[in-house]
Amino acid sequence: MTEQTSAASARRLSAIAGQTVVLRPATAAHVPIFLEILGHPEIEKWWGGYDLERVRRELLGPHSYAIELAGETTGLIIYREELDPDHRYAAIDLALHPDHQNQGLGCDAMRAMARFLFRHRDHHRVVIDPAADNARAIRSCERAGFRRVGVMRAYEKSADGGWHDGLLMDLLQEDLP
Repeated sequence: MTEQTSAASARRLSAIAGQTVVLRPATAAHVPIFLEILGHPEIEKWWGGYDLERVRRELLGPHSYAIELAGETTGLIIYREELDPDHRYAAIDLALHPDHQNQGLGCDAMRAMARFLFRHRDHHRVVIDPAADNARAIRSCERAGFRRVGVMRAYEKSADGGWHDGLLMDLLQEDLP
């Protein structure tokens, strides 16, 4: 990474534009809507266990963004980074309120975040790991350009305390539509 790229990567963009959605850095003002989204039964089964303190701790950092449609917060998207130069990549995760699903908004948010991670954070690969039985999320990831890599057995703790499999999917910069 060059010094210029490094300096550009160090700052957080005030907005990341997709074709339809805008990703804005998460702030304390987003906490109530994030709690509402994560507490919705259709979301909670995948994202179980988020209370006020966990949302503040995990979803308000420099890698957390609100997904907005026409100024309304409809979801959230986060990323994590592996910065080792020999394995450099980013991982993303998102939750979209069920009232806004099946409209291409999740796909648009994933593509916008991937473009940001490729162009401004100098990653060559982005991964996502939906639950292996979350067919809706997997279809959205595939529409965004992600490819199936493999199933990770007993990968993530479910809201009911059991373990479920995760599907590892990745997107290389040259694969981004």
